[in-house]
Amino acid sequence: MALAGLDIGSRTIELVLMENNELVLFRRENTTYDPLGQCRRMLDGLSWDRLVATGYGRQLIARHLKAATVTEIQAYALGARYLFPEGRSILDIGGQDTKAISLTAEGRVTKFEMNDRCAAGTGKFLEFMASGLGLSLEEFGPFALRGKPGTTINSMCTVFAESEATSLMARGLPAEDIALALHQSVVKRSLSMLKRVGLAHPLVFAGGVARNPCLVCLIEAALEGEVIIPEEPDLVGAVGAALYGGRNQ
Repeated sequence: MALAGLDIGSRTIELVLMENNELVLFRRENTTYDPLGQCRRMLDGLSWDRLVATGYGRQLIARHLKAATVTEIQAYALGARYLFPEGRSILDIGGQDTKAISLTAEGRVTKFEMNDRCAAGTGKFLEFMASGLGLSLEEFGPFALRGKPGTTINSMCTVFAESEATSLMARGLPAEDIALALHQSVVKRSLSMLKRVGLAHPLVFAGGVARNPCLVCLIEAALEGEVIIPEEPDLVGAVGAALYGGRNQ
């Protein structure tokens, strides 16, 4: 049976195709202003027995492409369990939301928390702050790793955090130190979410922001151990969506 999973996020869309419980294909595109059109182009030329969508745009795809749907929390739990059966917690930092999920040893969700009402602590927050320092998002993490600790950003509101960063720059603090402080503020918020849902190890770090080396370094330092990062960290939801199709025929 061929199972297709789509994760329609605010910034990107991920597609996976699985056959006999094996990942055989994946595609990634920007969401753009036309997520439905993007999904149709991504699916063009493929065949599947069941299509399942998750993410912000799942209802749109369900209406137009006859797809089943699954919540992001369920999709990430299934995807993380498939990739890392030993995982007990999930931290997903995406473009515009952050999810913290606690799992049983069998992979069932016990508790979760999701920030999807503001950009605080998300990829959008990091992108905005990077731009304020004249950096691309890809440059921001390596740049922050060169910073020295000691600087603090107190606000997680994007507007107020930018104001704090601007004030610190006006005082002559090195941009690297400010960048590190911004990353530390994201880690502090993320770990607080994880602790509220019941942080257990190992921790699976998913989402596009898991590619940021500074965040990975800071989280591992705070937890005093390694976190598990998928080779393609933003495919976890799409994999889970495909697997959901196999369980719910």
